[in-house]
Amino acid sequence: MVNQPGKLTPQAVLGEMLKNEVTHVVCLPDSETNWLYMLMEKEPSLDLVRVAREGQAISTASGISVGGKKPVVLIQNTGLMESGDSIRGWGMGLNRPLVLIVGYRGWTRKGVTPDTAAVYTERFLNAFNIDYYLVESDDDVSRISLAFDEAKKKNQPVAVLIGVEYES
Repeated sequence: MVNQPGKLTPQAVLGEMLKNEVTHVVCLPDSETNWLYMLMEKEPSLDLVRVAREGQAISTASGISVGGKKPVVLIQNTGLMESGDSIRGWGMGLNRPLVLIVGYRGWTRKGVTPDTAAVYTERFLNAFNIDYYLVESDDDVSRISLAFDEAKKKNQPVAVLIGVEYES
């Protein structure tokens, strides 16, 4: 898998998931993650678990984890905020490692961020004391492994914020 400097490719993100032995991806498919989703569908070692609302993703992943598997939650920042009580009760209450790969919708490092979903994302994570890593290119994807290591060490959720759209 060849990393592309300055771009974030779905292949690089999937490679990090596989490197960390993810067994299940809990998600609500969306247009932002389409390229990654299509790759995950073709990956025989991954089971995709689709939820009807992002608020269900944390409890679903927690159940998969308790069952002895290694899930990751693929969610947008708006769905993350919808999931607050589930994060508190299931994600943190069970004291199990869980990585949340969060689409950082509306975020920009270029000037004003007009989308309140982006404005409140890091504040939300800080309020829940959830550590996070920002990924904006293939050069950054190793931070996904850092998140897995930290989640395992702390037995708590750790987030990876995807700050750009995937390029195929």
